[in-house]
Amino acid sequence: MSRRLISSGSTFEHDIGYSRAVVDGEWVFVSGTTGFDYQTMTVADDLLEQTEQCLKNIGAALSEAGAGFTDIVRVTYVLPNAAEFPACWPVLRKYFGEVRPAAMMISAGLADPRMKIEIEVTARKSR
Repeated sequence: MSRRLISSGSTFEHDIGYSRAVVDGEWVFVSGTTGFDYQTMTVADDLLEQTEQCLKNIGAALSEAGAGFTDIVRVTYVLPNAAEFPACWPVLRKYFGEVRPAAMMISAGLADPRMKIEIEVTARKSR
């Protein structure tokens, strides 16, 4: 089996010592991903904008791994404020509505107080 590391170019990856994603055979493990725009290292104040950007960042990692949203089998959401989770549902449904991966939501503090959501996924590449 081959193991390949994928980077988004985020300074966090270097500073903390992790990869945006790890491809191990047919499995793709995408790290917790926030709503930062990694080109500008900025983050919107709005939860829905952050959610959309999270999913764009995840999509880019999946694409580089040779996978896509339809390959996702598990997703974990982390929000500092659990009461805000329902506001994300329309955006999440847009990406996961047909895929319907196993899911979990956790309410916990995130590394940067500007972050309103972090999303982690596991995918298994289609044959």
